[in-house]
Amino acid sequence: MADPRHEIARRIRQGGSFVVAAHASPDGDALGSTAAMGFILEALGKSFSLLNDSPVPPQYGWMELPAPLLDTPPDDGYDLALVLDCGDGPRLGNLQQALDPARMAVIDHHLGNPGFGAVNWVDSKRCATGEMVAFLAKDLGVPLTGPIAQALYTALATDTGFFSFGGTTAESLELVAEMIRGGLDVGVTGALIKNQWTMNRLRLWSEVLGQIDLFHDGQVGVIRISQAMLKRTGTGPEDCEGLINNALRLRGVAAAILARELPEGGVKFSLRSVGAVNIQAVAASFGGGGHKNAAGGKLEASLDAAGDILAVAVARAVDAARAATAP
Repeated sequence: MADPRHEIARRIRQGGSFVVAAHASPDGDALGSTAAMGFILEALGKSFSLLNDSPVPPQYGWMELPAPLLDTPPDDGYDLALVLDCGDGPRLGNLQQALDPARMAVIDHHLGNPGFGAVNWVDSKRCATGEMVAFLAKDLGVPLTGPIAQALYTALATDTGFFSFGGTTAESLELVAEMIRGGLDVGVTGALIKNQWTMNRLRLWSEVLGQIDLFHDGQVGVIRISQAMLKRTGTGPEDCEGLINNALRLRGVAAAILARELPEGGVKFSLRSVGAVNIQAVAASFGGGGHKNAAGGKLEASLDAAGDILAVAVARAVDAARAATAP
């Protein structure tokens, strides 16, 4: 098969109707990539629908979308489904059963993506799916200006910790420079991204951060979020975004764990690390996935037990990294 990036561009040029989908409970990369792809299709004069199994998160309610975000494909069909930032089929939620894999192009940067579409452009070296969508826009002759630029900047900035994570690429910074030259106001957009907290979220973070546990001689930080905490503070999963990074701010912490109790039982976990500590392998051992320094998954265990189990596994990864880099 032709290079998947070029093949997707070819199918977009030749197709007439599209759906654009991303993983459920979209983060900045998923939603920003969705919006940008929609604007690209709009610029090309294509018919399209935007899909997600979840509504727009409140903190991204300011983002301009080229069409409403729907939870089912259109009745009149489509030529190609562009599935973005989705590490595997189940992350689509209910949309997994509604979309035809034979008419699906997957664009993703998660390590371990099995390639569940007819065309799969998966590049784990890219810092965000938004970076890949930006390349596709350039391939298709669509300039990175206006709402496309704002959506793509959101995707890139949120997935790189505002360009501070190790996965930040020179290409991503060059893309941002191009967007700025095209009129993007990063000050305004950055404020829109960052300044969306509620008092309830502040109360949640205050409670949670006051109970961080340290393991393995202070090298592993563990954050636990119970359903009781969420109910007590009137918050939801979207209010937990970015919380884990605060554990890495503690001196000596090489890897962090966030374990969030699910209403149906079990735990959703996120892992973050710095440097050579590979927590993608840890997540994969529990059926999850992600990147070397950012990964996650689910674990069938109580909140307390999950934190302890993950701490042991992550501590092994810290020791392995230390041994591998020892002189």
